[in-house]
Amino acid sequence: MIKSSTSIAIPAVEKQPHHKSFWLWVMCLTGVDYFSTLGYQPSIAYTSAGLLAPLATVVLVLVTLLGAYPVYAYVARCSCEGQGSIGMLATLVSGWWGKILVLTLLGFAATDFVITKTLSAADAAKHMVENPYWPIPVDGSNGPSRQQFYVTSFLLVMLGAMFLRGFREVIGLAVTLVAIYLALNVVVIGAGLTYLAGHPHLTHEWLANVESGNWHIADPPIQAGGVFGLIAVVLLIFPKLALGLSGFETGVAVMPLIKGDPGEAPDSSEGRIRNTRKLLLTAAVIMSASLLGSSLVVSVLIPPEHLLCPDPAKPGHFITPEEWPKDQMAQKPKTPAAERALAYLAHNEGPHKIAPFFGEWFGTIYDASTVVILWFAGASAMAGLLNLLPKYLPRYGMAPEWAGATRPLVLLLTGINLLVTWIFDADVTAQGDAYATGVLVLITSACVATVIDKWRNKAGSFGHKLSIPYLFVTLVFAYTTAAVVIEKPVGLKISLCFIGTILFTSLASRIARSRELRFAGFRFPDPQSRFLWDTIRTLEMTVLVPHRPGRRSLASKEAAIRHEHRIPKDLMIVFVEVRLTDASDFVNEPTLEIRQEEGRYVMKIAGAASIAHTLAAVSLEMAQVGLPPEIHFGWTDETPWSGTLGFLLFGEGNVPWMVRELVRRAEPDDTKRPRVILAGS
Repeated sequence: MIKSSTSIAIPAVEKQPHHKSFWLWVMCLTGVDYFSTLGYQPSIAYTSAGLLAPLATVVLVLVTLLGAYPVYAYVARCSCEGQGSIGMLATLVSGWWGKILVLTLLGFAATDFVITKTLSAADAAKHMVENPYWPIPVDGSNGPSRQQFYVTSFLLVMLGAMFLRGFREVIGLAVTLVAIYLALNVVVIGAGLTYLAGHPHLTHEWLANVESGNWHIADPPIQAGGVFGLIAVVLLIFPKLALGLSGFETGVAVMPLIKGDPGEAPDSSEGRIRNTRKLLLTAAVIMSASLLGSSLVVSVLIPPEHLLCPDPAKPGHFITPEEWPKDQMAQKPKTPAAERALAYLAHNEGPHKIAPFFGEWFGTIYDASTVVILWFAGASAMAGLLNLLPKYLPRYGMAPEWAGATRPLVLLLTGINLLVTWIFDADVTAQGDAYATGVLVLITSACVATVIDKWRNKAGSFGHKLSIPYLFVTLVFAYTTAAVVIEKPVGLKISLCFIGTILFTSLASRIARSRELRFAGFRFPDPQSRFLWDTIRTLEMTVLVPHRPGRRSLASKEAAIRHEHRIPKDLMIVFVEVRLTDASDFVNEPTLEIRQEEGRYVMKIAGAASIAHTLAAVSLEMAQVGLPPEIHFGWTDETPWSGTLGFLLFGEGNVPWMVRELVRRAEPDDTKRPRVILAGS
């Protein structure tokens, strides 16, 4: 295709190629987000599932390896530039409903990334203030201490300040952080499992409690006995552990950074796809093993009263800290292992002396590693959000101009982080549900996109085209998402706040920017069209007449135009036919084909998003070389209101008035400005 290149065409931005690295090192970049959840996931798992946490984690691991991994292995093939599930759906849907769907998913993604930052900072603060070397005494019996809130806010402000000065993700630093953090977790979890192997009676006691129904769950989903009843309870509980699925969307987002196989061309995607799948599988296996081991040692070795609160209404029963009666907050006992279960074991704070070297010094090293990786996870989430929003919103014309600048966006996101921290009072457990909602909606959208894409690419009947395994995985994640939303609707409420904000600002921006030219140049399907285009726009004077084919012939249209507009016969008329595609698109690059029909020149423009913008672009392009053309319209009886609404939604509306406005804004010099002329009865 030949592309017109004049001064008003918007030049394509030449992207610098990403520096590519070995897939294992890139995995560590995703790992600062994925693996850092070990700082709080074991505690949240016990809080949600009690002594059934290890069994629920088994279900979570099966869903991870047999469900989420196959789906994202397919997503990696369809979005090798890191678009992820949102990018897949953006190519499968079109029109305004498609844009609204993508904006809604962006709202859930924003929930995911923002809560990643606030939750990670809150847990980092928790590890800091609970450390025995923390200089100020902490009283967290009534909930998260004010110190935890202040430290969390400070960490978020420092995160924003770092991005104001500029930030580049350094894979080498991520590799170091992940290697140290995983090594320390292997030591803690491994020591715990070794201790359990040497004290089998502890595991027997746990199994006896599980069999007797003494699960330390305040309100079990069902009351059932036997093996099948236990399986039913575990299947109903496992969605509460969905935080352990947080790494897959990030895994495909970093695909541009992954190096292909040796000997392949640098721009080849096959090796990058294979190595991304290795990254996803390796990360999933490491995380699955860590979650299984941590849930077992936490459930068996930590007394329930150090993770939960004794139920004041039912002696011998336990409730979560969130369920403690609000009128008895002064009597609420402290739960030292809450939100820091593995750190609790590393400090040897429990009744079991797991390893001789565990204690304040080893625990402090573990705390420091946890704080750093949690803070770095927040930095990774901030970078992801700064890359994600500009990738979609400007393409749709649904972002204010300042959204393309990093500093204003950083200030806005930092303000949102502090607001979310204030709403949740820096409580890690309370934010877990909002985080899980964002993660699960994105995974479910990836499942839906995979099912649709496989169906579209398969031949045969409807049933034959449908992929049953992927459909089953989709139903599993749909159930998991629905279970989390129904039981803890606060996550959906927070997501709806983000969605509403994005939709409102996007609509306002689209209206405010509707009179921008929004033109990226023409494409020519053949050399003849390009030759005729160069010939026509160098003529001394040209009259452009918009024409809608099918209503009347070119001869009758020309006779009416010459009569009503008093155009002399020696002045050539060029008819312009514009065919719209998706009026919801913002910047477009239509195809311009020029043919002779009935002895007259006709410009056939296809792939346009707006008639007015296309006509204005044609006239302005011609004015760059020859004399400014005239655009002649017939009279319209359309009201200003209906015309404006039709222009905004369908790319049509009061075309003559809008063409005049676009030309006037784009060309300040009146002598070079194409003229818009209306006539008729």
